[in-house]
Amino acid sequence: MSTTELKTFEEALESFDPAMGLEVHVELSTLTKMFCGCPTEFGAEPNTQVCPTCLGLPGAMPAVNAKAVEAAIRIGLALNCEIAEWCRFARKNYFYPDMPKNFQTSQYDEPIAFEGYMDVTVPVEGGEDEIVRVAIERAHMEEDTGKSLHVGGATGRIHGADHSLVDYNRAGIPLIEIVTKPITGMGEKAPAVARAYVAQLRELIIALGVSDARMDQGSIRADVNLSLAPKGAGGLGTRSETKNVNSLRSVERAVRYEMQRHAALLSSGGSVLQETRHWHEDTGITTSGREKSDAEDYRYFPEPDLVPVAPSREWVEELRATLPENPTVKRARLQAEWGFSDLEMRDTVGAGAFGLVEQTIAAGATPTAARKWWLSELARRANEAGVEITALAVTPAEVAAVQGLVDAGTINDKMARQVFDGLLAGEGTPEEIVASRGLALVSDDGALGAAVDNAIAANPDVAQKIRDGKVAAAGALIGSVMKEMRGQADAGRVRELILEKLA
Repeated sequence: MSTTELKTFEEALESFDPAMGLEVHVELSTLTKMFCGCPTEFGAEPNTQVCPTCLGLPGAMPAVNAKAVEAAIRIGLALNCEIAEWCRFARKNYFYPDMPKNFQTSQYDEPIAFEGYMDVTVPVEGGEDEIVRVAIERAHMEEDTGKSLHVGGATGRIHGADHSLVDYNRAGIPLIEIVTKPITGMGEKAPAVARAYVAQLRELIIALGVSDARMDQGSIRADVNLSLAPKGAGGLGTRSETKNVNSLRSVERAVRYEMQRHAALLSSGGSVLQETRHWHEDTGITTSGREKSDAEDYRYFPEPDLVPVAPSREWVEELRATLPENPTVKRARLQAEWGFSDLEMRDTVGAGAFGLVEQTIAAGATPTAARKWWLSELARRANEAGVEITALAVTPAEVAAVQGLVDAGTINDKMARQVFDGLLAGEGTPEEIVASRGLALVSDDGALGAAVDNAIAANPDVAQKIRDGKVAAAGALIGSVMKEMRGQADAGRVRELILEKLA
């Protein structure tokens, strides 16, 4: 179906009620894989972090990663879930080239965490934020698959490719899959609710310290299930599942697109195929993947090579005591402390800079200065480089040090931007960069006075206006002085000298 055949979003809402289900996969940052001792370092040479166990070779026996179980319990507790007293792994059987064992070790009817919820703050344009409770059906443990690379085609997908390569480094990395119950009754807010849920869940995962939750690297990714039912009819329609959506913006766009696509199919008398679909970031559309299997198609059965997991209640309570402050509560507390408006805090969180701003303030900068640098100068540079703001080679302590130089009158904001150039280029500390680049402000009255005299002599009309009491005209002379001093003059002191000479 081409984009021209879609119903508009408004038309979809006139006739149908959407229902969503979100499945978020979180790659845990354990040192070793879920069932073997292979390392989990991201970006290693293909197929260098594998062993007989994660390759599924005959006779290799798995063993459960205790740290992964601990992380699963902490995630479950943070999501207000019940923690199973006894659970076990199962084999999910299906064939795919990136599944070396031809089954995935997962949990089926006995997840480690179940029946939870998350209260999600949903931004409302022009109004107060809305709180939506998203019910969590389960959070279960499993292993990740390998990664296929399709070579020779135009799209990077298997259709049209000359051949495919498989990297099994990722196969066996611990995953926690968090599955919501159907989210209904959201209407036009459905796309925003989906985005807000994934964003807040990602924030929680980072706060727990169990994953770096890098969407750009696939360490957290969302599957978006969407169905439409006739308006007011109740119940659920046939769902599609858009797989591996890896940005917050794309989660929102995928929900909106699928609502429009489903509405077009149903309005024309057609039916929705229960299938997986691929999201295309460049075009903003989904395309068909494969027909979606039901649970019975996977022929689940208990994993015979692993003992059940039975966390004691004492251990669970010990882990509960390690939970950090809820990010939503923390954000509200810090917003009040920092004096940020709702919009300022929303922008800070949306830019992925909340933790960076917090650390910069802790390092000595004011909230206003910390927000200014991260959301303007550094966010722009991250955008230009096509990376997350957290990936920039600038630390919160360095940002606070740059602001300290500004506060001390050593440099001004314009020079501070050059210091950030140096930091990103690896030229040393802020102080070393100021020295090596000769960026310090000139505050010597002798040098400044000479430049002021030159500006006055070159602009007699402006000087006369100042003598006549039009102090605002001093800006033109300040500009002349700054130009002569190559921007390295203290503008405040220049203004004082101009007024002293012309008063």
